[in-house]
Amino acid sequence: MPDSSARSTGARMAPLPAILHLPRRARVANRKRTVAAFAISAALLAAVVVAGQLSVEAATTADFTAKGLAPSLQHPFGTDWMGRDMFARTVSGLSTSVLVGLLAAGVSSVISLVLAAVAALGGRRADSAVTWIVDLVMGIPQLILIILISYALGKGFFGIVVAVALSHWPSLTRVLRAEILQCRQSPFVAHARKLGQSWPAIAVRHMLPYVFPQYLVGLILLFPHAILHEASATFLGFGLPPEIPAIGIILSESMSYLSAGMWWLAFFPGLALVAVILLFDVAGSNLRRIIDPHSAQE
Repeated sequence: MPDSSARSTGARMAPLPAILHLPRRARVANRKRTVAAFAISAALLAAVVVAGQLSVEAATTADFTAKGLAPSLQHPFGTDWMGRDMFARTVSGLSTSVLVGLLAAGVSSVISLVLAAVAALGGRRADSAVTWIVDLVMGIPQLILIILISYALGKGFFGIVVAVALSHWPSLTRVLRAEILQCRQSPFVAHARKLGQSWPAIAVRHMLPYVFPQYLVGLILLFPHAILHEASATFLGFGLPPEIPAIGIILSESMSYLSAGMWWLAFFPGLALVAVILLFDVAGSNLRRIIDPHSAQE
């Protein structure tokens, strides 16, 4: 009986290795698709920035003999009331918006990391102070806060970058604070303290590598919000100046000509803005699956 039981158990257990290999192959294939999707998204965004910088002159060149033309093979996005090519203006405007988003998100993420470290490592009073500031900033609508800061700084490129940066750090600060607190309570940090390592050394050797994946993912996911709010503030007249072919400027100027049937002035720039925001979102989501240890096993 024991032999037959063992044989039957072995027969049932034999297929398990093959079954266990299937999920692993699926995870590897899914990871490859994720890396490919992130690489494609990043390449498209880089192409937008480079193409925008190369098309600045074409975006501002007026041709009054070709003004108000509908989309065609020669002008895929049509021309505006001054004969400027809308495709060149859209690409240049997207490049400007992406640059503003990169700068603003970078500054905002650094603010988040510093404040999260102060809150998690600075004691109860520091934690309470940072939490109070986070709650205060999050209680103000982001667009209103951006408009107020940008207007106070004189608007323009510097004003809108600072305004977006100072309004987007609270949510990432909360996430990083929780990550640092979790890392601080981990066994390897306790062992490092027993070995006599200082808090700065522990922060550099242990906490920074632990928090960095979540920080990088949060940084990427800040980009679409920064771009969208920059375009909104510029559209309302509190962002970039009119001489810069930004998406917000293009959309704002097109409002006066929609009643004349020039629908392409707003349609294509708006569609391109949505596409870039979705590209950033896809890149951030795929990057999370690649490097975030909490989702790596999903």
